[in-house]
Amino acid sequence: MAERRIVSGQNHTAAIRPPVRQRVTEDEKLINVRRHTPESFTQGDPWRVLRIMAEFVAGFEALADLGCAVTIFGSARVDADDPMYTATVETARLLGEAGFSIITGGGPGIMEAGNKGAVAAGARSVGLNIELPFEQHLNPYTDTALEFRYFFVRKMMFVKYACAFVIFPGGFGTVDELFEALVLIQTGKIRNFPIILFGSDYWRGLLDWMRNTMLADGKIAAHDLDLMVTSDSPEEVRDIVVRSLRDDQWWAAREEGARAETRRHLSPRTVR
Repeated sequence: MAERRIVSGQNHTAAIRPPVRQRVTEDEKLINVRRHTPESFTQGDPWRVLRIMAEFVAGFEALADLGCAVTIFGSARVDADDPMYTATVETARLLGEAGFSIITGGGPGIMEAGNKGAVAAGARSVGLNIELPFEQHLNPYTDTALEFRYFFVRKMMFVKYACAFVIFPGGFGTVDELFEALVLIQTGKIRNFPIILFGSDYWRGLLDWMRNTMLADGKIAAHDLDLMVTSDSPEEVRDIVVRSLRDDQWWAAREEGARAETRRHLSPRTVR
Protein backbone atom coordinates (compact mmCIF):
# COMPACT_ATOMS: atom_id res chain seq x y z
CA MET A 1 0.00 0.00 0.00
CA ALA A 2 1.40 3.42 -0.95
CA GLU A 3 1.02 6.59 1.06
CA ARG A 4 -0.49 9.61 -0.71
CA ARG A 5 0.99 12.93 0.34
CA ILE A 6 1.30 16.52 -0.86
CA VAL A 7 4.70 18.22 -0.97
CA SER A 8 5.16 21.82 -2.15
CA GLY A 9 1.77 21.85 -3.84
CA GLN A 10 2.40 18.68 -5.86
CA ASN A 11 0.97 15.21 -5.42
CA HIS A 12 3.49 12.49 -4.72
CA THR A 13 3.02 8.80 -4.16
CA ALA A 14 5.70 7.18 -2.05
CA ALA A 15 5.99 3.84 -0.35
CA ILE A 16 5.88 3.97 3.41
CA ARG A 17 9.32 3.22 4.78
CA PRO A 18 10.41 2.82 8.37
CA PRO A 19 12.63 5.66 9.64
CA VAL A 20 16.35 5.09 9.31
CA ARG A 21 17.93 4.48 12.69
CA GLN A 22 20.75 6.99 13.16
CA ARG A 23 23.25 7.44 15.92
CA VAL A 24 22.58 10.29 18.32
CA THR A 25 24.96 13.25 17.97
CA GLU A 26 26.18 15.47 20.79
CA ASP A 27 24.19 18.38 19.33
CA GLU A 28 21.00 16.34 19.60
CA LYS A 29 21.78 15.34 23.18
CA LEU A 30 22.22 19.01 24.04
CA ILE A 31 19.30 20.51 22.09
CA ASN A 32 16.50 17.95 21.79
CA VAL A 33 14.06 18.55 24.67
CA ARG A 34 12.47 15.13 24.10
CA ARG A 35 15.65 13.58 25.45
CA HIS A 36 15.85 15.78 28.55
CA THR A 37 14.99 14.56 32.03
CA PRO A 38 15.70 16.13 35.43
CA GLU A 39 18.51 13.65 35.84
CA SER A 40 20.04 14.59 32.47
CA PHE A 41 20.70 18.12 33.77
CA THR A 42 22.27 17.08 37.04
CA GLN A 43 24.23 14.24 35.51
CA GLY A 44 24.88 15.33 31.93
CA ASP A 45 24.45 18.97 30.90
CA PRO A 46 26.85 20.64 33.37
CA TRP A 47 29.55 18.20 32.33
CA ARG A 48 28.69 18.79 28.69
CA VAL A 49 29.62 22.45 29.21
CA LEU A 50 33.18 21.31 29.89
CA ARG A 51 33.21 19.38 26.63
CA ILE A 52 31.99 22.49 24.80
CA MET A 53 34.75 24.54 26.45
CA ALA A 54 37.28 21.92 25.39
CA GLU A 55 36.16 22.24 21.76
CA PHE A 56 36.61 26.00 21.89
CA VAL A 57 40.06 25.67 23.47
CA ALA A 58 41.17 23.06 20.92
CA GLY A 59 39.96 25.21 18.04
CA PHE A 60 41.60 28.38 19.35
CA GLU A 61 44.86 26.56 19.95
CA ALA A 62 44.96 24.92 16.52
CA LEU A 63 44.12 28.09 14.58
CA ALA A 64 45.82 30.78 16.66
CA ASP A 65 48.68 31.16 14.17
CA LEU A 66 46.49 30.97 11.07
CA GLY A 67 46.74 34.61 10.09
CA CYS A 68 44.14 36.16 7.81
CA ALA A 69 41.94 33.53 6.19
CA VAL A 70 39.02 33.36 3.78
CA THR A 71 36.23 30.92 4.50
CA ILE A 72 34.66 29.21 1.50
CA PHE A 73 31.18 27.68 1.70
CA GLY A 74 29.22 25.66 -0.82
CA SER A 75 27.47 22.42 -1.55
CA ALA A 76 28.87 18.99 -0.74
CA ARG A 77 26.78 17.73 -3.68
CA VAL A 78 29.13 18.96 -6.40
CA ASP A 79 31.29 16.59 -8.45
CA ALA A 80 34.81 17.31 -9.65
CA ASP A 81 33.59 17.77 -13.24
CA ASP A 82 31.16 20.54 -12.25
CA PRO A 83 32.20 24.04 -13.46
CA MET A 84 31.63 25.37 -9.93
CA TYR A 85 34.17 22.89 -8.57
CA THR A 86 36.74 24.22 -11.04
CA ALA A 87 35.86 27.82 -10.22
CA THR A 88 36.25 27.12 -6.50
CA VAL A 89 39.69 25.57 -6.98
CA GLU A 90 40.80 28.61 -8.97
CA THR A 91 39.34 31.09 -6.49
CA ALA A 92 41.02 29.39 -3.54
CA ARG A 93 44.30 29.17 -5.45
CA LEU A 94 44.29 32.89 -6.22
CA LEU A 95 43.40 33.78 -2.64
CA GLY A 96 46.13 31.47 -1.38
CA GLU A 97 48.70 33.07 -3.65
CA ALA A 98 47.57 36.47 -2.33
CA GLY A 99 48.55 35.36 1.17
CA PHE A 100 45.31 34.07 2.63
CA SER A 101 44.73 30.77 4.36
CA ILE A 102 41.63 28.88 3.25
CA ILE A 103 38.98 27.49 5.62
CA THR A 104 36.21 25.11 4.57
CA GLY A 105 33.90 22.64 6.24
CA GLY A 106 36.36 19.91 5.31
CA GLY A 107 33.90 17.75 3.41
CA PRO A 108 33.43 16.89 -0.29
CA GLY A 109 32.22 19.03 -3.19
CA ILE A 110 32.86 22.76 -2.96
CA MET A 111 34.65 22.27 0.35
CA GLU A 112 37.09 19.83 -1.21
CA ALA A 113 37.64 22.20 -4.13
CA GLY A 114 38.46 25.06 -1.76
CA ASN A 115 41.04 23.00 0.10
CA LYS A 116 42.46 21.70 -3.17
CA GLY A 117 43.01 25.25 -4.42
CA ALA A 118 44.74 26.18 -1.18
CA VAL A 119 47.12 23.26 -1.53
CA ALA A 120 47.85 24.24 -5.15
CA ALA A 121 48.87 27.70 -3.92
CA GLY A 122 50.94 26.38 -1.02
CA ALA A 123 48.59 28.10 1.42
CA ARG A 124 47.34 26.79 4.74
CA SER A 125 44.35 24.55 4.09
CA VAL A 126 41.92 24.14 7.00
CA GLY A 127 38.99 21.74 7.23
CA LEU A 128 36.48 22.07 10.06
CA ASN A 129 34.48 18.87 10.01
CA ILE A 130 31.28 18.24 11.97
CA GLU A 131 29.90 15.14 13.66
CA LEU A 132 26.77 14.02 11.80
CA PRO A 133 24.38 11.09 12.29
CA PHE A 134 25.87 9.72 9.05
CA GLU A 135 29.54 9.69 8.17
CA GLN A 136 31.22 12.68 6.55
CA HIS A 137 34.92 12.13 6.00
CA LEU A 138 37.47 14.90 5.66
CA ASN A 139 38.65 15.49 2.13
CA PRO A 140 42.34 14.71 1.42
CA TYR A 141 43.40 18.35 0.84
CA THR A 142 43.42 19.61 4.44
CA ASP A 143 46.66 20.12 6.31
CA THR A 144 44.90 21.40 9.45
CA ALA A 145 41.85 19.31 10.30
CA LEU A 146 39.53 19.70 13.26
CA GLU A 147 36.52 17.61 14.23
CA PHE A 148 33.61 19.27 16.04
CA ARG A 149 30.67 17.82 17.93
CA TYR A 150 28.77 21.11 18.14
CA PHE A 151 27.67 23.23 15.19
CA PHE A 152 27.84 26.49 17.14
CA VAL A 153 31.49 25.95 18.10
CA ARG A 154 32.37 25.19 14.49
CA LYS A 155 30.49 28.31 13.33
CA MET A 156 32.58 30.44 15.66
CA MET A 157 35.77 29.11 14.07
CA PHE A 158 34.49 29.86 10.57
CA VAL A 159 34.06 33.53 11.49
CA LYS A 160 36.76 34.17 14.10
CA TYR A 161 39.72 33.52 11.80
CA ALA A 162 38.22 34.81 8.53
CA CYS A 163 38.37 38.26 6.98
CA ALA A 164 35.80 37.40 4.27
CA PHE A 165 33.28 34.76 3.24
CA VAL A 166 33.02 33.46 -0.31
CA ILE A 167 29.68 31.70 -0.75
CA PHE A 168 29.43 29.28 -3.66
CA PRO A 169 26.15 27.62 -4.68
CA GLY A 170 24.88 25.43 -1.89
CA GLY A 171 21.91 24.30 0.16
CA PHE A 172 20.56 24.84 3.66
CA GLY A 173 23.95 24.79 5.40
CA THR A 174 25.43 27.29 2.96
CA VAL A 175 22.48 29.67 3.26
CA ASP A 176 22.56 29.30 7.03
CA GLU A 177 26.16 30.51 7.13
CA LEU A 178 25.33 33.36 4.73
CA PHE A 179 22.50 34.76 6.83
CA GLU A 180 24.34 34.30 10.11
CA ALA A 181 27.21 36.40 8.75
CA LEU A 182 24.78 39.04 7.46
CA VAL A 183 23.26 39.36 10.94
CA LEU A 184 26.69 39.68 12.57
CA ILE A 185 27.66 42.46 10.16
CA GLN A 186 24.30 44.24 10.30
CA THR A 187 24.43 44.37 14.10
CA GLY A 188 28.08 45.43 14.30
CA LYS A 189 29.45 42.19 15.72
CA ILE A 190 31.99 41.98 12.89
CA ARG A 191 33.22 44.78 10.62
CA ASN A 192 34.95 45.21 7.28
CA PHE A 193 33.88 41.71 6.31
CA PRO A 194 33.08 41.17 2.62
CA ILE A 195 30.52 38.54 1.68
CA ILE A 196 30.86 37.47 -1.94
CA LEU A 197 28.21 35.31 -3.57
CA PHE A 198 29.84 33.38 -6.39
CA GLY A 199 27.57 32.49 -9.30
CA SER A 200 25.21 35.36 -10.08
CA ASP A 201 22.66 33.14 -11.84
CA TYR A 202 22.38 30.85 -8.84
CA TRP A 203 21.86 33.64 -6.30
CA ARG A 204 19.65 35.91 -8.44
CA GLY A 205 16.36 34.40 -7.24
CA LEU A 206 17.27 34.76 -3.57
CA LEU A 207 18.42 38.35 -4.03
CA ASP A 208 15.29 39.20 -6.01
CA TRP A 209 13.16 37.78 -3.20
CA MET A 210 15.07 39.79 -0.61
CA ARG A 211 14.61 42.93 -2.70
CA ASN A 212 11.01 42.40 -3.81
CA THR A 213 9.64 40.86 -0.62
CA MET A 214 11.81 41.60 2.42
CA LEU A 215 12.79 45.12 1.36
CA ALA A 216 9.42 45.99 -0.16
CA ASP A 217 7.69 44.94 3.07
CA GLY A 218 10.08 46.97 5.21
CA LYS A 219 11.73 43.99 6.89
CA ILE A 220 15.22 45.01 5.73
CA ALA A 221 16.72 48.28 4.53
CA ALA A 222 18.16 49.02 1.10
CA HIS A 223 21.60 49.33 2.70
CA ASP A 224 21.36 45.75 3.95
CA LEU A 225 21.70 44.57 0.37
CA ASP A 226 25.08 46.35 0.20
CA LEU A 227 26.50 43.78 2.62
CA MET A 228 26.85 41.30 -0.27
CA VAL A 229 28.21 41.38 -3.79
CA THR A 230 27.91 38.78 -6.53
CA SER A 231 30.72 37.70 -8.79
CA ASP A 232 31.44 35.19 -11.52
CA SER A 233 35.18 35.81 -11.58
CA PRO A 234 37.81 34.23 -9.30
CA GLU A 235 40.08 37.20 -10.03
CA GLU A 236 37.40 39.66 -8.94
CA VAL A 237 36.84 37.74 -5.72
CA ARG A 238 40.54 37.94 -4.92
CA ASP A 239 40.65 41.64 -5.73
CA ILE A 240 37.66 42.43 -3.50
CA VAL A 241 39.16 40.62 -0.51
CA VAL A 242 42.61 42.14 -1.02
CA ARG A 243 41.22 45.66 -1.37
CA SER A 244 39.07 45.28 1.77
CA LEU A 245 42.29 44.73 3.75
CA ARG A 246 44.36 47.42 2.06
CA ASP A 247 41.63 50.07 2.24
CA ASP A 248 39.81 49.77 5.56
CA GLN A 249 37.27 52.43 4.73
CA TRP A 250 36.20 51.05 1.33
CA TRP A 251 34.18 48.04 2.45
CA ALA A 252 33.47 49.41 5.92
CA ALA A 253 31.58 52.29 4.30
CA ARG A 254 29.28 49.78 2.56
CA GLU A 255 28.43 48.23 5.92
CA GLU A 256 27.80 51.41 7.88
CA GLY A 257 24.51 52.23 6.16
CA ALA A 258 23.05 48.88 7.21
CA ARG A 259 24.24 49.35 10.79
CA ALA A 260 22.81 52.87 10.93
CA GLU A 261 19.40 51.56 9.88
CA THR A 262 19.62 48.79 12.47
CA ARG A 263 20.46 51.29 15.22
CA ARG A 264 17.57 53.49 14.16
CA HIS A 265 15.06 50.67 14.46
CA LEU A 266 16.41 48.97 17.58
CA SER A 267 17.42 51.94 19.73
CA PRO A 268 15.06 52.85 22.59
CA ARG A 269 12.45 55.34 21.48
CA THR A 270 10.86 58.10 23.49
CA VAL A 271 7.34 57.13 24.55
CA ARG A 272 4.87 60.01 24.32
